Amino acid sequence: MQARRAARELTFILFSQLDNTIDSYCDKDFEDIILKSVRTLTNNASEELKLTFSTLFNIREFINDYEANHQTNLERPFGVSDIPVPIPMTSDMIGHIDELINTTEKAMLALEIAEMTALQENSEVKSYVLKIICAYKENSSAIDSLIQKYAHGWDISRLVKMDKDILRIAISEMLFVKDAPMKVIIDEAVELAKNYSTEDSASFVNGILGKVALEHNIA
Repeated sequence: MQARRAARELTFILFSQLDNTIDSYCDKDFEDIILKSVRTLTNNASEELKLTFSTLFNIREFINDYEANHQTNLERPFGVSDIPVPIPMTSDMIGHIDELINTTEKAMLALEIAEMTALQENSEVKSYVLKIICAYKENSSAIDSLIQKYAHGWDISRLVKMDKDILRIAISEMLFVKDAPMKVIIDEAVELAKNYSTEDSASFVNGILGKVALEHNIA
């Protein structure tokens, strides 16, 4: 996993723990919140893995019960072992497997971010998180004004917090950090919206960031 992608994920978790008075935070506060954010990620990963185990157990129970109660096995002599039988709806199993894949990927991602942040001395992940959060702290009024400008019909105070945080992170990177291509920043902001926010958030975030990039002539 790339360090900057990990940093964006971790910054998103960090933003969720900030209140509205970001000017009151110092660098030491941000360091402490990064540590708390890593702990949040690892706790979430643990819960995701527990859910994966539960889903796997349910699938196994379903298959065992289906096999035992299938007409083929009900007609077999008492005391003999059941034999495998076909499962009629592959879509049922595929749905369960897709759920497991998504859950496991999230858990693995969280653990990888935590490892990259906590175990590496002078972590590039932690350094980039601090770049983003400090850029937002120093330019919060300008960044929020841009979000308000392009969030037509929405008061910024009433936007979904997750969408607002994703936009703040991406605009901080695009206009003030300037260490990554615009397309990468927008693509990964959209991915954060898909993973963590509402159904319409990805297109909303993409639209606003595209307008910010156009206004500032960012290619």
